[in-house]
Amino acid sequence: MIFDTHTHLNVEQFEGEEAEVIKRAKELAVTRFAVVGFDTPTIEKALQLSETFEEVVAIVGWHPVEAHAYTPEIEKTLITQLTHPKVVAMGEMGLDYYWDDSTPEEQERVFRRQIAIAKEMKLPIVIHNRDATEDCYRILKEEDIRDIGGIMHSYNGDVEYMKRFLDLGMHISFSGVVTFKNAPQVRECAKIVPLDRFLVETDAPYLAPVPYRGKRNETGYTRYVVETIAKEREMAWEEIAKASTANAMKLFQFEERGLK
Repeated sequence: MIFDTHTHLNVEQFEGEEAEVIKRAKELAVTRFAVVGFDTPTIEKALQLSETFEEVVAIVGWHPVEAHAYTPEIEKTLITQLTHPKVVAMGEMGLDYYWDDSTPEEQERVFRRQIAIAKEMKLPIVIHNRDATEDCYRILKEEDIRDIGGIMHSYNGDVEYMKRFLDLGMHISFSGVVTFKNAPQVRECAKIVPLDRFLVETDAPYLAPVPYRGKRNETGYTRYVVETIAKEREMAWEEIAKASTANAMKLFQFEERGLK
């Protein structure tokens, strides 16, 4: 019923536990999962999980922190991986000015290159933005991504920027951050975002929502994100679950791809 549109079941924190984590998620009504690969090993694992579990689709791309390691060989492999029948989007890509492993110039070059590839392959994009909102917006606007659209992953900005990203054709995705007491602007965004333009996610194993904040996040905890948004909008959680899942399946082109 609930679609976790951004989870990292492909990282070592879940090694060997994937089936159990998915089982626990289903007990909380989380029944679909988009596993996001962001470097060579996590991309390979995301594809493997999508082949193992019917409920799993994959999103693959190159993380901005790893931009310094991006090579023509990696790009060639990535383009091939993007043709996998269960890959539904490209990412996570974007900008991260918190970590300094890659320079802003390296990050922007790799970001723009991935947008070009996604446009060629007609795939929506998944944006990682940390401390770089102004530049993320500028690049997305300059690259004119409206035809493919995409997701502002784990949105933590304000209402004004949310409206600007929506105007570019992006969807707004809410993670456990929306449950934090110190994130009133994110809850305000969740309250007013158009019902057909939002998604929900965990970013597991990171950003666990209340009541599990500070612990390992699990994909099933998308339920608490949904319940928080429902409370803010004075709606039933089932309505939020239904809307967010429908939005994800439309953006990821489930029907066109023959996915269930």
